[in-house]
Amino acid sequence: MFPTSTVGRKILMALTGQLMVFYVIAHVIGNSTIYAGAINAYAEGLHHWPFVIVLWSSRFLLLISLILHAWYGVILWLENRRSKPLGYAVTLNVSATFAGRNMIWTGIVIGIFLAFHIIHFTLQFIDPSTAAIRNPDTLNRPDVLMMMVRSFQNPGLVFIYLAGVASVLLHLMHGIQSSFQTWGINNDRTLPMFIKAGLAAAAILFLGYAAIPISIAAGIVK
Repeated sequence: MFPTSTVGRKILMALTGQLMVFYVIAHVIGNSTIYAGAINAYAEGLHHWPFVIVLWSSRFLLLISLILHAWYGVILWLENRRSKPLGYAVTLNVSATFAGRNMIWTGIVIGIFLAFHIIHFTLQFIDPSTAAIRNPDTLNRPDVLMMMVRSFQNPGLVFIYLAGVASVLLHLMHGIQSSFQTWGINNDRTLPMFIKAGLAAAAILFLGYAAIPISIAAGIVK
């Protein structure tokens, strides 16, 4: 049922990685409703029919994708390590990038950050006094806007989130173009295009996520 070959594992990693990228894109678009003061309506709407089905289906798919991506990522990393048991006196990284060489580590940081994010904003355990579910707005909806604003007035939390999305940036800088290589749809002519597209997509997502805590910390969003 699960791939045992290196090629099969890379294909599964490419598929799960691209599914997670789609989720990340949808998530930042939804979070951006904070600029219009509509994030409470957005968050409330996600928990009503039929959007609640989409919400939990996407969360389930994200969880499965994350588990498979991490599992096979570690397996491939260990296999690569075993194939090079001895270090070299001089390491020549001719085509490898910093992001590519550190995919395992940025992946670990992302996993830790994701767990923190779920505990913080989904389960709302980090600071119960600001929990949206305990503080309804004037329309009796969970006050997500208040929770986010009060959270990102804390410089420590701003730093944690910026470090987390920076890890996502590094991971996607290599992961997006690598996934296209895995599918075998690139060649010498199109590879530079995929590399640039991956860098651009990673940068746009980073700016989209980083802008929220920065704009709150700067007092732009209140």
